[in-house]
Amino acid sequence: MDEDKLTKMVEESGNALIQHVPHARAIGLKIVTAKKDHAWLEVPYAPHLVGNPDTGVIHGGVITTLLDNASGVAVQLALPERSSIATLDLRIDYMRPAEPGKTIKAHAHCYKVTQNVAFVRGAAYHDENEDEPIATSVGTFMLAANRATPVAMAAQMAKALEAKDNKKGDA
Repeated sequence: MDEDKLTKMVEESGNALIQHVPHARAIGLKIVTAKKDHAWLEVPYAPHLVGNPDTGVIHGGVITTLLDNASGVAVQLALPERSSIATLDLRIDYMRPAEPGKTIKAHAHCYKVTQNVAFVRGAAYHDENEDEPIATSVGTFMLAANRATPVAMAAQMAKALEAKDNKKGDA
């Protein structure tokens, strides 16, 4: 997808790339900006997202969700056209707690796309300081995840069923 088409899609669709994810909507996730292979998302601080009421620190699951969705958007923006994807593996390294009362931002970069898998790395941070991450991530995403049965396998299965039906007819 060329840069102009990509920019137009992000501008027109806004948060459409994540609004179909109920958990993303529930925590208030937003796409801040995006470009080819990259996505920047944020989740505003909210009391219902706090994991430790004594400190006011956001729950780690919120940060995981933020990084997973940022990575997924980066993958979508690395593909030649929109396609369903699924997280295969996501590793999160927590470096420090998020600061109470502050919005958490994330940047993800899809650095490699193969025929079936995309590879992504990301970071969650406060303000504009990506060099002092709250957490970092690396992940892999399966491409065309909605294929119930690969086309080649489906053809083989159809052929096998047809042969089985033919044998029944001969009996």
